[in-house]
Amino acid sequence: MENPIKGRVWIFGADVDTDVIIPGKYLRTKDMQVFAAHAMEGIDPEFAKNVKAGDIIVAGNNFGCGSSREQAPLALKYAGVACIVAKSFARIFFRNAINVGLPLMEADVECQEGDEIEVDLLKGEVSVPGRGTFEGNKLPDFLLEILTDGGLVAHRKKLQSQELKKEN
Repeated sequence: MENPIKGRVWIFGADVDTDVIIPGKYLRTKDMQVFAAHAMEGIDPEFAKNVKAGDIIVAGNNFGCGSSREQAPLALKYAGVACIVAKSFARIFFRNAINVGLPLMEADVECQEGDEIEVDLLKGEVSVPGRGTFEGNKLPDFLLEILTDGGLVAHRKKLQSQELKKEN
């Protein structure tokens, strides 16, 4: 996990649900490129064509509400989104994002679409040039470790490998 994360902002409002993040008709595949090609299609049909690797989503309250589909954070991750900053997240989306290695932070940030911002997960801050630094919720160390390792599966493999080394 890169820290701080610097990127161009995409703005979305409140209550962005998983159905607009990745519409249900694309869930019959396990192809991450299909998810990426249709990310945010339900709210912005041009998003997947225009998002660039390293971009950051800034949103309102309750980002990722709706169904518990793990494909929603996967679609954003594989589309190139480096981080999501929102006033609040739906609980299951929040944990699914951590589990797949997609960094996020709860913060109320004032910025505009296209701004270049910096998200410091270790400090729990978001810096917006010309507007200042906004305090966010710092992730607990155990969640930062999962993100640093690339997600929950990679984190568990790392822990298992460490245990095997100790046994030998």
